[in-house]
Amino acid sequence: MPWKESSVMDERVVFIARLLEGESMSELCREFGISRKTGYKFLQRYKDSGVEALTDRSRRPHHYARRLPTPIESQIIGFKQAKPHWGARKIRELLIRRLSSHIKVPSLSTVHAVLDRHGLVKHPKPRHQRAQGTELSEGARPNDLWCVDFKGEFLMGNERYCYPLTVTDHASRYLLMCEALNSTQEQSAIEAFERLFSERGLPAAIRSDNGVPFASPNALYQLSRLSVWWLRLGIHVERIKPGHPQQNGRHERMHRTLKQATTRPPAGNLLAQQAKFDRFIEEFNNERPHQALEMKMPAQVYAPSARPYRGLQELTYPLHDRSVVVTTCGRLCMYRKKINISQVLAGQRLGVKEVDEGIWLVSFMHYDLGYVDLEQNTLQPLDNPFGVRLSPM
Repeated sequence: MPWKESSVMDERVVFIARLLEGESMSELCREFGISRKTGYKFLQRYKDSGVEALTDRSRRPHHYARRLPTPIESQIIGFKQAKPHWGARKIRELLIRRLSSHIKVPSLSTVHAVLDRHGLVKHPKPRHQRAQGTELSEGARPNDLWCVDFKGEFLMGNERYCYPLTVTDHASRYLLMCEALNSTQEQSAIEAFERLFSERGLPAAIRSDNGVPFASPNALYQLSRLSVWWLRLGIHVERIKPGHPQQNGRHERMHRTLKQATTRPPAGNLLAQQAKFDRFIEEFNNERPHQALEMKMPAQVYAPSARPYRGLQELTYPLHDRSVVVTTCGRLCMYRKKINISQVLAGQRLGVKEVDEGIWLVSFMHYDLGYVDLEQNTLQPLDNPFGVRLSPM
């Protein structure tokens, strides 16, 4: 008996009723087509709040970072203007006194973020300008801009999928890499880029779409481990707008040529497919003239980058009170508190600085990520410091 949208409430009530009569959780879950985890979830809801708790709950978050009702935000600003020497803690206390008891008072870090956004927080030392969303760069010279993408996966003769990771130089059209991978996993991409960086040096910027592994839709600011690594290497990270592949048009055009030459038909296995890609790279770079290059070959225009790859340099935060390494599970541990940051920053050293009583500013490299309120154990993110274009400079 699967869940039916028209009678979800009734079926859940029946499920709980039969459970309370002593029927087995496992057998009931199989009959209703749900997991044991879901079954126990509805049982706990019933125990906590009765039958009404069995209705569908919204998946929308209970609160939105930085989004407060306009009247409350206006009150925060007004209180600060009336009491310019008061910090977020005292301003929040005023809110508690003035707001009706049924209105939820924003957390301390949220109040501080509102004040900061409106320029009402004094910073004792100059802050680095947070990067804003910018237009995509021109990439006029070799190594100014590399373009990367996964050409669509396809089946090889052995009935396994191949995922070609491709990189081109925007200015010269030089095909830097076409790596036959067996997945789009982040670690495989990182290893491929390490080889490429060792051979060709570092570009000024890399442009990609918003897909995995170049971005993580559910991570902080949609960063991924790969894009964090690029930032650490001093590489600007550009992302095209979702649904606008033309913003990476030169690379997409190369993909059409690659597909015609190497996947129709595909090779029998990954090694044979890589051999076809290697032959295509040789022809594309050294034999095929390009009209946009005045009929020159890409190899006649491209030269390796003058920025050698030397691995990652240690991060330091001389303007912060201390630095803390993010744990493998994506948390900051401070004063016996555990604050969730993001797993994509696991192993990265962040700077923290107390900017108000109980409020800590958290920074990664040159970027301010948000405020930590140790009473709430949460990170209150600031407006996206990366935006459309992620830049370490």
